[in-house]
Amino acid sequence: MSDRLLVLVRHGESEWNLKNLFTGWKDPDLTEKGIEEAKEAGRKLKAQDLSFDIAFTSVLVRAQHTLDLMLVEIGQTGLPVTCNLALNERDYGDLSGLNKNDARKKWGEEQVLIWRRSYDVQPPGGESLKDTLARALPYYVQEILPCVLRGERTLVVAHGNSLRALIMVLEKLSPEQIIKRELATGVPILYRLNADATIASKQDLAA
Repeated sequence: MSDRLLVLVRHGESEWNLKNLFTGWKDPDLTEKGIEEAKEAGRKLKAQDLSFDIAFTSVLVRAQHTLDLMLVEIGQTGLPVTCNLALNERDYGDLSGLNKNDARKKWGEEQVLIWRRSYDVQPPGGESLKDTLARALPYYVQEILPCVLRGERTLVVAHGNSLRALIMVLEKLSPEQIIKRELATGVPILYRLNADATIASKQDLAA
């Protein structure tokens, strides 16, 4: 019997991360640093002697590229992969493509901080973390979790906010706790689950 493995990875640094831009559903690719972060994530998993049965990612290129690079390092380029927009980053709406400093000048430091760090306040034309959870969580429960509970070793490569939604459920965190959780780019988090979907163990593969 497999050990009900679920591994979550935030994509490597993107071109817009580097430029300090709100990205959301916009589709920049990885930077050179992001490419190296993705490869290193794959190497860390290989060093743990891990292989996978299935992978999930978003429809955005920075997550897909990260997954592709990881699978090369693990030696599993033929792994079945499902892409779904339920795992997309939070949609920042009118903030998308704006430099975060320019946004602060336009709307004020406090308002931008509320949009970025509150649980249920939407930026203009965009999604709150609560909205992101509302699409990511059903997908996790209906599509990802059953694979894990069947004993399929499952890899999910997605985004800071869509992964926060999954972590909120996995770790039973409150809205106040999850908004304070920072996810580093390219760092695998390994969960082994019990048969009732609770966490048996957690391991963070930070450097």
